[in-house]
Amino acid sequence: MSNTIAIIVAGGQGRRAETALPKQWQMLNGKPVISWSIEAFLSHPKVVEVIVVTSADIPKNVDMSGVKVAKGGDTRTLSVRSGLKAISSPADDTAVLIHDAARPGLTHQIIDDLLSALEISDAAAPALPVQDALKRQTGDALETVSREALYRVQTPQAFAYAMITRALETATDLVDDLAAVEAQGANVTLVKGSDRLHKITYAEDFDMVSRLMDTPLAPVRMGSGFDVHAFEPGDHVTLCGVKIPHGARLKGHSDADAAWHALTDAILGAVALGDIGDHFPPSEDRWKDADSGIFLKEAQRLALEAGYAIANCDITIICEAPKVKPHREAMRLRTAELLELPLDGISVKATTTEGLGFTGRREGIAAEAVVSLARVQS
Repeated sequence: MSNTIAIIVAGGQGRRAETALPKQWQMLNGKPVISWSIEAFLSHPKVVEVIVVTSADIPKNVDMSGVKVAKGGDTRTLSVRSGLKAISSPADDTAVLIHDAARPGLTHQIIDDLLSALEISDAAAPALPVQDALKRQTGDALETVSREALYRVQTPQAFAYAMITRALETATDLVDDLAAVEAQGANVTLVKGSDRLHKITYAEDFDMVSRLMDTPLAPVRMGSGFDVHAFEPGDHVTLCGVKIPHGARLKGHSDADAAWHALTDAILGAVALGDIGDHFPPSEDRWKDADSGIFLKEAQRLALEAGYAIANCDITIICEAPKVKPHREAMRLRTAELLELPLDGISVKATTTEGLGFTGRREGIAAEAVVSLARVQS
């Protein structure tokens, strides 16, 4: 094979999974389902291009760096053809690996086995032998079906570019891509599949696949955040949701609560979901003068969705004025109430820069936060 291209088909709506977003965008063990396959392909030394085929809007938390996107079709077969057309420099002997986005358990070993098989075969796919008893029901009658030589075929499925392109020219809607080359009498090799390549189809599959994945999440994650806001004319500042009388207010698109902004960034950072600007862009009018508690609660929700709960946080506010200490307990209490955490899990401190820098010149306030997140036991 001259080179290897990966095509990830991600056009499904996932209605049977009963999720708010299509299943490929849902979180699984700390990252979107599709990201597991993207990372497996991108990190493999023989894969030179990764193409994701979808018609849906890609969520912002899905890292598409180094990935080409092709428009999906009305059927899976049409989507695969779109992915094939998007290949940058195909050759007849280019190895093409076609994968379902809903199978996140892809490993380098599977990729290696497929490419080795493709050296001696027209096509290859991972497969597992059928283990359960099989029955065919006709009316009220049951008939036992032999499971000998029956397999559960998985993805990725591997082909030479010329063969799969030719096989799909007149195909309409096939159950999988092997069906296209089978019709042409192709020589297909089945390599050893994996239970962790199980396809997410129903809601209960998320938990099962999560357990099958052999990449357990760390029991604790840490995150840090930092935020700065300048002063402008006003009569109070808002810190940790508490209004503190002052001869100026903090300038910002929302309520400019630097302390909660820093904590929000710390939470998002701990689960690698970007920063506050990614989720609440200041360019959007709906966040103008918004309560920063909205941002903080959403960060907490996203962390829980990724499998982590806030264990404790430590916020440091840096300013010459106003004095924070008289309001510190109210700030701790408000943060604990919002996040539904015990008070001893919330620390709020204040310091100055001894007259140095913009905070020393009383031009604004800075805040930093550190948070620890604990893995939620399922």
